[in-house]
Order: sequence, then C-alpha cells, then structure tokens
Amino acid sequence: MRSLHFVFPGDPNALTGGYIYDKRIIDGLRSSGRRVYRHLLPNGFPFPNARTLEESSRIIRRIPDDSLVVVDGLALAPLHQVIGEQAARLVLIGLIHHPLSEETGISAAQKSFLLTQEQRALAACAHIVVTSSTTASTLISDYDVTRHRLTVVEPGVDPAPLALGSCDDTLNLLCVATLTPRKGHELLLNALAPLQDYSWRMSCVGDLERDMATATRARQCARRLGFADRVVFHGVLGRSELAERYHSADLFVLASRYEGYGMALAEALACGLPIVATCVGAIPVTVPSNAGLLVRPDTSKALTFALKRFFTEPRLRERLRAGARASRVRRRSWDIAVRGMEKQVFGLFTK
Repeated sequence: MRSLHFVFPGDPNALTGGYIYDKRIIDGLRSSGRRVYRHLLPNGFPFPNARTLEESSRIIRRIPDDSLVVVDGLALAPLHQVIGEQAARLVLIGLIHHPLSEETGISAAQKSFLLTQEQRALAACAHIVVTSSTTASTLISDYDVTRHRLTVVEPGVDPAPLALGSCDDTLNLLCVATLTPRKGHELLLNALAPLQDYSWRMSCVGDLERDMATATRARQCARRLGFADRVVFHGVLGRSELAERYHSADLFVLASRYEGYGMALAEALACGLPIVATCVGAIPVTVPSNAGLLVRPDTSKALTFALKRFFTEPRLRERLRAGARASRVRRRSWDIAVRGMEKQVFGLFTK
C-alpha cells in the first residue's frame, strides 16, 4: 500500500473548519490502522514569501516516490510550480475547502493571481477532494476541473445534546466564525442595530488575531452601535466552552459572504439550533430550508428582516427549531467521512 502524506501550513490545532477537517480525517485514518505522515509547512500562506516557498518545496520534494500526497488547498495554489514538477513521481490529491480566489477582502489582482495559480495546481493533481457539492460545481465551471477527477467528502459532526437556550426572556444569539472580512461580522452588527428594542444578546466566538484589523473594526462597530452590554467577543474557545455556548443559544447567526461548507452551521444543527444566515456558497446545501432563514449576502436590511421575524414570531421560532432538530438524524459522523476518504479517494490509487 502506498504511504500516505498530508501537507498543510500553519497550526494543525487551529479551531477553524479547514484545520478541524484535516485533523479529524488524519486522526480517523490513524485509528483505522493507516499510517499517515503529516508535514507542516511554515506560516504565510496563501501569500508566502520566497523563503517560505522554498522551504515548503523542499518538504514536498523529500516525500518518497509513489506516495499518496494530500495537499491542503491553503497551500496548493501558491505551490503550483513544485506541484507540477512533482506530479510525475507522486500521486497528488488536492483538498479544497473553498477556492482561495473566492476569499473576501482581496484585491482584483490578487483574485486573478490566485485563480490562475489554482487552475495550474489543480491541473497537476491526480485527484481532487472537496467538502461540498457546491465547491465541486465551482471547480468544474470556473477551474477547468473534470467531474471524474472530483470526489465530495463532506465533513462529519459529533453528536451533541439539544440546545437548552436562554434561561430568561432574552434570546441568546451565537456566531462562531473567525473574524475575517468573509465572515461579515460588521454586516451582522449593523443588521442588529434597528432591533435594539428587542431582548437579545450575542456571543461571537472566533479568532481575533488572524486578521486584527477586521477584529478591531468589528469591536469598534459594536461600541459605536451601543452594543457593549449585548455583544461579547470571546475569541477562540476550547471545545467544552464552545459546546456550552451552543447549548445555551437560541439562534445561530452568520452573515458570511462565502462558505465552502460551513462546519459551524452543521454543529449548530447537531444541537437543534435554528439558523439565520446568508444564502451563499454551500450554505443552502448545509442548512435545510425548514431549519433556517437564508437571505441575500451583503444586504443588512434582508438580514434585519429575518432576525426581526425570529424575534417576533413564536410559531416561526418553533417551526425552525423543529426543522433543526429533525435534521440531526441526517448529520453524517466523522467515521463516515473518514471511510469516504479511504474508499472513494485513496481506494482509487491502492496498489
């Protein structure tokens, strides 16, 4: 059996969707008896400097011939040159959580640059794994990827107790998302501004240091709107603390401008939490129509209207809560995700 290697940059223990996915797949494969080698690249992706590129290229070149090598999409595009060079001796598999060129907050020039890099890197891969059918369709239509080279392996979700909700008349809102422009925290805060006469409070859980400028603007926005006593930015929480936030929430909210899957949404549904979010990327696939209200992106008025309905229509709240609870039985486990990766992807290249 070919040796199996995972290549990705940064901190493997970071609590973001992509890193959690990588870690759970690797841990699952190891638990099933597969020997998996993990190669950590330096920080700096997706815009690495020359030194980072050279060191990362050396790491890939040292992987033994004929190995199965999964390269996380955060590093795949910037490493397109070495990916092309090594394609003849390695079985390269691209793992795309969402295309880098779909990121919010980058310039048109950066978007075009990343698109070209991704197309070149993907062309050199023997196979490509994506985490949603939406991303698969995007790669086919915009990145010149043929369907037979694509496999969808959706993330799993751990079982969770039903959310209890608030213990008083104030609705608890929960947003779990790293503070970056794509996640739309300021848009969400502005959508809540006209709703100050209603009884609600919000917990924002997510990395405050990855994009400090965005985090600063979001906190300043909350203060400017007079939300000092209503909105709390917790930063990154451990799994048990985060589970407590889900358990005490009444509604999960997300104003994202793009999602390749939306693992936090799946975790909310696993707790039976209804959702108000934007209708972008894979969110309509992840969130059943009877479990959430999905609105156009970058439109605070539409988001305000959806939130107001949730605040003021008890029957709607109960209907969405029932839909979210019903969806729990359809959530796939991480064991299923791991088996899918093993059989549907690695099985194609097993000797």
